[in-house]
Amino acid sequence: MPGRRAHFPDQFARTGSGRRHGERGGVVGSVADRRSRERPGARVTGSLAEADWEAHRAAVFGAAYRILGTVAEAEDVTQEVWLSASAADLSGVRDLRAWLVTVAARTSYNVLKSARVRRESYVGPWLPEPLLTGPDAAAEVLIDESVGTAMLVVMERLSPAERVALVLHDVFGLPFARIAEVLNSTPVAVRKLASRARARVASSRTAGERPRASRAETERVLRAFKAAAGAGDIAGLVALLDSEAVYVADGGGKATAARRPLRGAERIALLLVRQVELRRPEAVRIIEVNGAPALATYDGGELVWLDTVEVAGGRITVFRRLVNPDKLAHLAHPGHI
Repeated sequence: MPGRRAHFPDQFARTGSGRRHGERGGVVGSVADRRSRERPGARVTGSLAEADWEAHRAAVFGAAYRILGTVAEAEDVTQEVWLSASAADLSGVRDLRAWLVTVAARTSYNVLKSARVRRESYVGPWLPEPLLTGPDAAAEVLIDESVGTAMLVVMERLSPAERVALVLHDVFGLPFARIAEVLNSTPVAVRKLASRARARVASSRTAGERPRASRAETERVLRAFKAAAGAGDIAGLVALLDSEAVYVADGGGKATAARRPLRGAERIALLLVRQVELRRPEAVRIIEVNGAPALATYDGGELVWLDTVEVAGGRITVFRRLVNPDKLAHLAHPGHI
């Protein structure tokens, strides 16, 4: 039986910009996903061969991670899908990829419904568990907008059913009739769920929102931020932060973190410099998580902070600091980067 892996290459997404709102009614998706939908999955005779599983494992993990927002739970779901598929008679399955993704979605939906209770009592803001991506990952993961930190934060506000409907239809292109089976609903009701979820995602992007920065621009800002924070340069940090910037920290009650968002460039700059002075970290490196540059801060050989940002107009508009050790444990030691 295939062992559990930390990271899965997702060949069903792409590195460029995703599908724009209005194309097939979606706000997230990928060209590769559309191409893969044009090729029906190979019919399987009898039990699942390991080669067939390997060809589609990335899609299984990708569906679970998009629905759940945590690497650990997505890995558990992937393993459950393998166990279910290896024990099933698949001779009647015409599209193996769609079948596996459907099983993953059904399992993830059940997990998410129970997880919602825990997340409602979560201490402070909740941020998604980061997925290591890019050339430095154990296995390169090609992703699209739907796995970005900002998108996963927005999707966390959706109901479990809305999240499943949006992911399965807009990202994986499954028909509403199949999604209805997952949600024990009707195609008409599922279409409404997806439409409502799409509208909620779109509404999170205000009409006056400035275009988000390119990867190169984001990395440039992070490098400047790293230098200013390390030098205790408050004025330099203020210059890199939008005047209305928002700081969000996730400690989960297991590490010291602000329990409410902080607003304003000067307030955020003062807090960040104070944290550096108190911690005096040994290393700060730029890594890639969820398809974007991020700052990883290490102390005593352990990852203690992971910072992701949204940049517009050359300045940071949203600064997210993940300090919950449970969500950082699976990322690499600095010597492995």
